[in-house]
Parts: sequence; structure tokens; C-alpha cells
Amino acid sequence: MRIVALAGGIGGARFLRGLLHTAPESDITVVGNTGDDISLFGLRICPDLDTVMYTLGGGINEDQGWGRADETFTLREELAAYDIGPAWFTLGDRDFATHIVRTQMLDAGYPLSAVTEALCDRWRPGVRLLPMTDDRVETHVVIEDADGRRAVHFQEWWVRLHAGVPAQSIASVGAEDAKPAPGVLEAIEAADVVILPPSNPVVSVGTILAVPGIRAAVAAKTVVGVSPIIGGAPVRGMADACLTAIGVDTSAAAVAAHYGPDLLDGWLVDTADAETDVDGIAVRSRPLLMTDVEATGQIARAALDLAGELSS
Repeated sequence: MRIVALAGGIGGARFLRGLLHTAPESDITVVGNTGDDISLFGLRICPDLDTVMYTLGGGINEDQGWGRADETFTLREELAAYDIGPAWFTLGDRDFATHIVRTQMLDAGYPLSAVTEALCDRWRPGVRLLPMTDDRVETHVVIEDADGRRAVHFQEWWVRLHAGVPAQSIASVGAEDAKPAPGVLEAIEAADVVILPPSNPVVSVGTILAVPGIRAAVAAKTVVGVSPIIGGAPVRGMADACLTAIGVDTSAAAVAAHYGPDLLDGWLVDTADAETDVDGIAVRSRPLLMTDVEATGQIARAALDLAGELSS
């Protein structure tokens, strides 16, 4: 089976681990969100791509869900001693190495897709990991605080402010002029099913779909999504703050309706949301907490089974 998944960071990566567990013989391509990417300390950082790569490659900090296992922070401490910031974005020594390699390759003229492939040669994630685009796209958030109304990078809003300042709006800067990375459209067109993992529907999956050509390609396939909302709250993170910014309720039904029946064919919700009904979308309920690889594999299997039901 040929599967394409559109993934953000922690939720997407953990779902993918379950997908590999339940469908080890499948040909899986992951289209990763790059809207969270940011340049800091002179380096290009791709948080979502790295989280997928580390998680599937066995190098993730399992407690955090991001960053490297067995990490040390000597370099960051030395930078702080020189008063080099930002202090709110912490990178470990092992993680710095990834960003150094990426930045050197980008500076040498390699596109992000080629750089990601080279990095994955080390980690062997078991999937083909593609950035959504080789072009620079960054998610910015308009806020209003003591410093007035201004736009900040998504990472500053998410990490430094913990999404505590309400977002007036969220924009994927550069997305409308971006092109899908090599292999993205081809993988989608060849796929038997496209899966939307329980990633942030606004700044992860939504950003990927904002790249011209990707949404139309996905909509032409059998698409099953897994709700990131259980019982009216995000499973992890602050997706509710993002949904509020675009005027969408924090509910499994509202997120499915936001994606729309033109995109989604099937939607998995938790048993807490078993009464969910969305016009034009087949809804099925089952426990969605990704407590371990086995439980996550069962969720992924339910998504594949629903896709098979809908395409038969």
C-alpha cells in the first residue's frame, strides 16, 4: 500500500510511529510542515522535520516529544554567557549538529528536500520524508500586547509566549508563492490513501495545504483524518489557541468541517466524541489516545481500514 501522510511535529511523529508499526510493508511518504522553520544563531532550524526524523529514527527525547535524547547544553550555556539569544529558544548540543549540517548544505546551494534526504540517510526513519516545499515559508502571528499590535514568528508566540497572548490572525508568509518540493505531488498522485494525522490543523496540516497544488492533489485521493481534539480540548499543545484565531471551535466536528468534505472522506474521532456528525464526511469513533506504540498502531489501522471501506 502506498500511503502519504501530512505531518506536523509531535502528534504527527508519534502517529507515524504507530503507522509504521501496523503497516511495516507499506510505502510511506511523509510531507512535513516547514512553516515552523526559523533562523536562529545563524542556523536554519526545521522543528517539525527534525521531530519526525528523530522520532522514527530512535533519537527523540521521549519525555518532551521533541529534541534529542541524552542531550547536553554546553554550547547553549556558552552562548548565554556571551549574552547571545534568544534565551527562550533552547537547543541542545546534539541538535545543534543537525542544524549546522543543514545550514552548511543550504548555503552550498542544496535545496531543503535534498538536505532532508541527506540527514535521513543517518537516521533511517523508515519513511520517505519530504518538506512541503523547498521555498521559504514561515508562519507569523499577529498579536497585540504592551508593545502594541505587531507580527511575530510563530515560534516566538508558541515557545516564548506559550500562545498566552491571543492571536489576532495567523499567516503562512510565502506560502502563496511557494511550489511543492520535488516528489510531493508525485507521491500524492500515486498514493492509495492520504492520512491527516492528529497534527495541528491550522499551523501544521493547514500550512502544508496552503502550498499551491497540494490541497487539490490531496482532495483527489481517499483522505482520512485523525482528530487532534478529544472532548473539546487538544490532545497536546495549544491547538485551541490557533483554532480560535481563525474562528473555528475547538471540537472534533468543527475541525472536520474546517477541512471540509471536499478534502476529507473519513474522520476518526475519540469515543468521547462519538456523537460527532459532519455532512459529507464518514465519521467513526474509537479511543484516540496514543499511549504507546501498540495503541497508536491500532489508531493507524483504524484509519487505514476506514480508507479501505471508503474506497471500495
